[in-house]
Amino acid sequence: MHFFVLAIAILLPAIVLFAYHEEQRARLAKQFGRWFGKSGNFFLSAASKKQRSFEKNPAPVDYGFPPQQRQALARVAEALPQLHEVFTRHGPNVELSAASVTPLEANYLDCEETTFTPTGISLEEVRLLGDFPNYAELSGIPHPRPYEDFDIETALPRPYRPFRWAYHQTLSLRKLEPDWWLELTKYYKPRLIQRRELYEQKGEAILQYLPGTELACKEAMETTLQFLLHRYPQHFSLSRDQTVFVNKILGVEQQLRTKHPLRIMMETIPEDFVIMLRDPHTGHYHLRAGVICSAIGWNLGLIIGQGLSEIHTQVPFYKEKMQYSMERFFAKLACSNPIQRASWTFEIDNPLHLSPDDPEMSLRNIQAPDLDPGRVTLRVDWQTLRRMPVSGGLLFNFKTSFTPLPALREEPYVPALARRVLTQGPEQILRYKNTWYVEHVTLPSLERYEREQVERGMVEEGWE
Repeated sequence: MHFFVLAIAILLPAIVLFAYHEEQRARLAKQFGRWFGKSGNFFLSAASKKQRSFEKNPAPVDYGFPPQQRQALARVAEALPQLHEVFTRHGPNVELSAASVTPLEANYLDCEETTFTPTGISLEEVRLLGDFPNYAELSGIPHPRPYEDFDIETALPRPYRPFRWAYHQTLSLRKLEPDWWLELTKYYKPRLIQRRELYEQKGEAILQYLPGTELACKEAMETTLQFLLHRYPQHFSLSRDQTVFVNKILGVEQQLRTKHPLRIMMETIPEDFVIMLRDPHTGHYHLRAGVICSAIGWNLGLIIGQGLSEIHTQVPFYKEKMQYSMERFFAKLACSNPIQRASWTFEIDNPLHLSPDDPEMSLRNIQAPDLDPGRVTLRVDWQTLRRMPVSGGLLFNFKTSFTPLPALREEPYVPALARRVLTQGPEQILRYKNTWYVEHVTLPSLERYEREQVERGMVEEGWE
């Protein structure tokens, strides 16, 4: 069973490492750079550096509170006299403890204003920040540049290609490109319709939030909408009183105070989001809210409320190689250091969501003899992670794109890299990715595309 466990699945490494020599690596980086610009070498980076291995850490560890955001708050407070007064009273640094931080399941509106968030901001300061504060200033992540030439009718998703070899299970992460955190394409309208239908059919398996997530959900909504306002100003606007979000693509106005923030996000952004919050008594992070439409063999309802180790039970090598480093990474992640990564597999058609009991899941146990290679698609799940500066919550987001298998014949090196992984990758990883049910047509096709690329001069013979 293919199981895309929640984003950076979430922090699962990019699924393919290729041990290139310097000359080979440069050749690949040059080719992929034509598609992706300066960031192209990320998707085909070499495994020349020795992979760090962490020992098992079975005992629960509290790594402490995340980095405080009071210095950033001070800059925002300069323009807000009341906020500046309260900030001055608390000072540039505060001492946090389990007793002084908002409880995991408590609504921040019901807590004393002297209570703090995990990033060191008092709830009185949260109130004085108001709605839609400058999240770029608070987080240290710049607003995206306006996408002036954007055309919603023709825009295609970027062709993310997270292929690398030889395989190692590590935290394979890169710094987020702020302009590309959220991405709209010509599939915007149909994907939103699909997401709404999934929610109507499956309810809490798609969208759910637990007590204590009120501030984090509000912050997530405001952060994402603020991104859209800066990235696509021609398509979105906010009323002067900041209560109505206008979506000119759909021709709708969202009343922000009468609908839950996650519903606003689901109906506006064709991507998935997950919020994880820190338990002040244990220091561990738990999945407390989310909207997840793109999931194969699992759903949000199965993992809501769980901690990292519970969520990643089925991830190969997680406990042996990743648990310690992942928990420490979550605890120390600064607001100004968002990251990105991707995972991939092959599917039949374009399945966005399949629950474990979905009848289509049984089809993954057979190799259909009449399967048309044209129905096989490369599925890429592009994932990001950031810490929100006010609530201190961790915000995952991930988007899914599908590319028909025949289209890969025009992408240099990709058929060879994908085939190498499917034929020589670790058995546990291949079983986890569950590509077996399409390999009988995928592997011959990839081999043919690889041979054609050499014959056409697209790639050098023996480049690997």
